[in-house]
Order: sequence, then C-alpha cells, then structure tokens
Amino acid sequence: MLGVVIPLEDGKNKQASVKPLVDLTRADMERVNQLILSKAGSDVQMIPEVANHLISSGGKRLRPMLTLASASMFGFTGDAHIKLATSVEFMHTATLLHDDVVDESDLRRGKSTARMIWGNQASVLVGDFLLGQAFRMMVDVGSLDALDVLSTAASVIAEGEVLQLSVAKNMETTEDDYLSVIRAKTAALFAAAAEVGPIVAKTDKASRNALKSYGMNLGLAFQLVDDVLDYGGKAADLGKNTGDDFREGKITLPIILSYRRGTQDERTFWRDAIEGGNSTDQNLEKALGLITRYGGLTDTIARAQHYGTIARDALAPLPHSPWKEALLEVIDFCIDRVS
Repeated sequence: MLGVVIPLEDGKNKQASVKPLVDLTRADMERVNQLILSKAGSDVQMIPEVANHLISSGGKRLRPMLTLASASMFGFTGDAHIKLATSVEFMHTATLLHDDVVDESDLRRGKSTARMIWGNQASVLVGDFLLGQAFRMMVDVGSLDALDVLSTAASVIAEGEVLQLSVAKNMETTEDDYLSVIRAKTAALFAAAAEVGPIVAKTDKASRNALKSYGMNLGLAFQLVDDVLDYGGKAADLGKNTGDDFREGKITLPIILSYRRGTQDERTFWRDAIEGGNSTDQNLEKALGLITRYGGLTDTIARAQHYGTIARDALAPLPHSPWKEALLEVIDFCIDRVS
C-alpha cells in the first residue's frame, strides 16, 4: 500500500525527542503507574481486564507527563500532581474506549481494540468506570480550580465527540469546523493537563494561562500530525493501519483541503468515497494521489508547525529551566513524527 513521506526542511539536524521529559518525570511517573494499577482495580473481574488491556498497550502517556512537568517546573513537591496526572490518563483512556466504539475501530496501538474482545457494552461501561475514578481522585486533591478545569475538559471532549458525529462523512465540512472538532476532542485535554500543574503549585495566573495555551496549541499540532500520519505513516508507528481514517469515512484536514482545491469531477470522487462509503483500496490510492497533488499533507504540516510556534511562544515568558526546555522539545517531537 502506497504511503506518502513528507520531509521536513527546517534546518534541524537533531531529531527531537520526548526523552528529556520522560527522564525528568520518571520518578513521578512510577508513582502514577502504581496509582493507575490501583485505581483500575475492581472486584468486578472484567473491569481491570478491559482497562489494563488498553492501559498496558504502550502509549507514551504524554498527557500525564505534562501535568507532572507543569507542576514540578514551579517547585511543587506534594502528591496532588500524581493524582491529577492519573486522572488525566484515566480521562484519556476512557475517551479511547468510547472512541473505538463510536468509530467501530478494530485496532488500537497495534492490538485488537477492547470492543473487539469484550464487546461495545463493556468498553463503554469500563470507560465510564475510569471517568468515575478520575473524578474521585480530583476530589481527593481538594482543589476546586483543578476540578473545574478537568471537569470542564470532560464535557468539552464529549461535545467534540458529538460535533464530530454531526460533521461525519460531510464533505462540506470546513477547516474551521474541523478545527473546532479537534480543539474539543484532543486539544482540550492537553490544555487541561498542562493547566492543572500550575494550579496545584499555586503559581500566578499568567503562568497558568501560559501552560494552558501551550497545551491547547500542542494538542492541535499533535492531532494535525496524526492526520498526516494516517496517509503517510507506517502501521507499526501508528498502531493502526495506514488509511484507516479514509476507510472509516473520517473527514480530516488533508481531505478537506484536497476536496476544496480539486475539480468538480474530483469533488464527485470524494463524495462517493467518503459520503457514499466507497472506500476501496483502489480509491484510497486515488485519494493519496489527490492529497499529494493539492498539498493536503504539506499544508496540514504547515498548520501543525503554526500551532507549534504558538505553543513555543506561550512558554517564552517563563524562566529558563530543564522542565521548560523539555516541554519545548516535546513540540518539535510531536511535529517531527512526520519526518
């Protein structure tokens, strides 16, 4: 199956890495992982089975690391950030369980989805259990501001899911419509994960806003790169099959740009493939050709780089520290995944 590789020409010789953030948060992440295992436990046998299937499947756990880093960079040394980071990871895991049901996905991070093993009902209900556990930990922390930020994110994510349903397989979806979807579905949790750190560290409002803006724009960049990888990545790296977005009729930015820039006949092809569900391998090859012809991937990467720059500028006023440098490198890491 044809994949499209898009080189990034930004003059950097060194590949950006998430390793500095991993190293800085290693000790705290061990505590988070222990809490994850503890809070995912239940006397109902199926709950830990389903939860651990996804929790142990090899995700980088970037979101909880953002919470840990954004608290530690302001000198926080308690344990509230451990509980909030675990809450963030449970919220993320719950949305993945729910997403796979809504999207009827068969593969997640290279493994069969929970819904394929235990069914849709178990996946939804275990996701609900994890959300409940997340909110219990938020309450344990005792910060109304942190609870407000994360509970608001939970409702925004749900709104994003419904909004995505409303634009699903609709080729008249605009770029603004799509950005609204990913801002809610993906970026809102990145923003909340980064914002609750300075909240528990009891730092100033400007620092809190800086981390919130960083997380929001990092999340937008992260999702836009994921959209590119679906058409130009490797299945081993994606944890799913290349072209799955196309097969599922998902409207993502590369398709939106290619549809709007194409001829009338080409727009007819897109409507047949996406709205009509005619997503054969042959049509996927044609779609890749059109996306390449009209710059759908390169321009989506450019959008991601734009949001990455906003995320970088958001942190600019904060004092220099290893934590800040690690968070800045995460921006480049997220974008460099397409190189």
